[in-house]
Amino acid sequence: MSMDRPEAVERVEEIVATVEDETMPVPVREVWVYGDVALGLDPVERLDVYVTKDILFKDAPERAEEFKRSHGVDGVGKTVRAAWADEHPEYIRANASGHAAPEKCLAAHLLNDDEPVHLEVCNASFEDNVTQRLKGAKMRNDYEQILDPRGACLWIDGERSPDAFQKLRDNEFVFPTLTQSLSMLGMDETEAGEAADAVKEYRAHQEGATVRGDVV
Repeated sequence: MSMDRPEAVERVEEIVATVEDETMPVPVREVWVYGDVALGLDPVERLDVYVTKDILFKDAPERAEEFKRSHGVDGVGKTVRAAWADEHPEYIRANASGHAAPEKCLAAHLLNDDEPVHLEVCNASFEDNVTQRLKGAKMRNDYEQILDPRGACLWIDGERSPDAFQKLRDNEFVFPTLTQSLSMLGMDETEAGEAADAVKEYRAHQEGATVRGDVV
C-alpha cells in the first residue's frame, strides 16, 4: 500500500491542521516530514512524520484516579491532558504497564490504522534527535532505528512555514542520498552504506500506521 504524491502531501496538511485546530494529548511544538515525501518520490511508499512534543507538567493530576477507574489507564492528567481525554476518550492509549502513552495517544488521534504512515514522537527537535539516534546506532552497531536526516519543518510553535508546503507540493527540496547524508553526519562511506541498507530494509517490512516514541 502506498500513496500518490499529491495524496501524501494532502495527508500531511490534514495532520498539521489537526494539530493546529484540535486539543492534542500533549503540547506539540514542531511537525516535520522526512524520507520519501520530502524527497519528491511518487508514489510515496510510506509517509514519515516527525512530531516534537513538550513534556506535560502540572495539568490535572488530581483527575488521574478518576480516569484510571473509568478507562483502566493510569497517568491521564499527568502524562496526557485530562481535557483532551474528556474530548477524545476513544483515543486514550496505554503502554504495556498501563500508563497513558503520549506517542500512542497522538498516533490514535492523528492517524488511521490502515494507512502507510509512520509517526515519530520525541521531546527533542528533529535535527537534535537525528544526531542522538545516529550516535546510539553507532554505539550498538544497530542501524535499523536511524532517523533519516532528510527532513523539512512544516510547522513550529503554532506557525506554518511560509514556504515549506509549497516546496513540498512543487518538489523543490533537494537532498543527497541517504548514504551521502549519513556520511555528512560523520559515518565513513562503508558504514553509511550499511546503515542506509538497514534503514531501507526495516522500512520495507512496515505495514499500516506505526508509531515510535523517543525521549532524549
